[in-house]
Amino acid sequence: MFKQLYVSCSSACFELSNKEPYYSPSQFKVYLNGKEEGEARSENVFSLFNLAPDTSYTLRTSLDGSEVVFRTLPETARVDVKALGAVGDGQSDDTFYLQTAIDLCPAGGRVVVPEGTYLIRPVVLKSDITLELKKGAVLLGDPVEEHYPVVPARIYIDGKEVVTASWEGEPFDCYRSLLSAYGAKNVAVVGEGVINGNADNSTWWQTPKGRKIARPRLVFLNRCENVVFHGITGMNSASWNFHPFFSENLAFYGISVKCPPSAPNTDGLDPESCKNVTIAGCKFSVGDDCCAIKSGKIYMGKTYKTPADRHTLRNNLFCDGHGAIVLGSEMSGGVTNLTVSQCLFRHTDRGLRIKTRRGRGKDAVIDGVEFENIKMQDVITPFVINMYYFCDPDGKTEYVWAREGYSVDDGTPYLGKFSFRDIECNGCECMAGYFDGLTEQPIKEIALENVAFSFKADAKPALPAMLTGVREYCKEGLYADNVENLVLKNVTFKGVKGEKIIKKNIKNITELQ
Repeated sequence: MFKQLYVSCSSACFELSNKEPYYSPSQFKVYLNGKEEGEARSENVFSLFNLAPDTSYTLRTSLDGSEVVFRTLPETARVDVKALGAVGDGQSDDTFYLQTAIDLCPAGGRVVVPEGTYLIRPVVLKSDITLELKKGAVLLGDPVEEHYPVVPARIYIDGKEVVTASWEGEPFDCYRSLLSAYGAKNVAVVGEGVINGNADNSTWWQTPKGRKIARPRLVFLNRCENVVFHGITGMNSASWNFHPFFSENLAFYGISVKCPPSAPNTDGLDPESCKNVTIAGCKFSVGDDCCAIKSGKIYMGKTYKTPADRHTLRNNLFCDGHGAIVLGSEMSGGVTNLTVSQCLFRHTDRGLRIKTRRGRGKDAVIDGVEFENIKMQDVITPFVINMYYFCDPDGKTEYVWAREGYSVDDGTPYLGKFSFRDIECNGCECMAGYFDGLTEQPIKEIALENVAFSFKADAKPALPAMLTGVREYCKEGLYADNVENLVLKNVTFKGVKGEKIIKKNIKNITELQ
């Protein structure tokens, strides 16, 4: 069985019904109106492209013969960027033609970018259009920093502040992103093409720190609604690749995000203070965190009180990043109702990584986090929850690292309930998990059920988390300090040295096999 996830005017996305993370138990073929469509598939989430608008199709797979009938959306117009004068030779500046195509396209229309490499400066999307990048089409970022206009951190409308640019949780002047949208609704970016920030051929990565103007994102969505990215590959961004900001009803289906492991701060997808975000069938291999869910630092959290709420991540592949799925450290607005299932983590430093610290504020609440049916392969430390993260200019001061002497106040973050079920972690090195709550505000509850850890024979020592005073660990079990309720049901270990559960300041512990 399979179900429809998304349909545009020219593409469609579907998801198999099984319990295997990311990959189907066996390869399968897809038949569209009775005709075999492309090569055999292996991922649970699969897509079709180059469909005709306003057309009915019948889709069948070779797995069980089940069928889905769907109809593509109609369109009002089709604007081809080459028909307007775009060259697509990778050297001519095609910005004007792409922006003109977007500006001319009527509501309900589609802008088509055919095969070719289109050198562009920043381009702005608008409401009610579809941008389609055909297979072989590349939007290539201009490598010259001076060609990117500066977006001010704030503007004022009728005396009211509007944050227009942000970096690491604060209003901050930024260079305009390669693709951006401001207050846009009903936007789709679909196809088998590539958005290449071209930062590997520029100076963006050479000077990542200490800038007075923050590096651009690949894609920045500010206060947008009903936006879908389907099938697109994003790569080589100057900084974060996809950065939705105070937006809602977003979906990312079958996208790929690629950056070299050494590329600085090139997170894959970082929704910040967003609501209703779906990430399904996507693949990440980046130079920082694969997917980091955020809600700003103290000013943004206290002023706008907008949590990251109702995010669903399913059937994704996370590779090579510092963390597969990360919460924080900019989480002053809170993170609530996060569900992660059927995902595969490979060669990341950490699996789940939660980062916070004193000073994030009383609105910095993380609660309702559920991980289920996950496989981790060669993840150094599968679970890290760290309330002493040494970020920001004062990150290594006593206020952040002290174990005693502080009471709960307006600067104290709160971590609620975390549930981890049916998870297999093979090839661990440092330790199974590192849970470190604040002395004055312990983590409310961590529950692990049917979780198995096994360690590499040749595992190397490593630091489990970024905080002052932590030592290196190697092949050690679960460390838990300042946790109110620790529930362990059928949690197994293979290859652990020493204690399987290292317990400190645990109010209640339940262990069942």
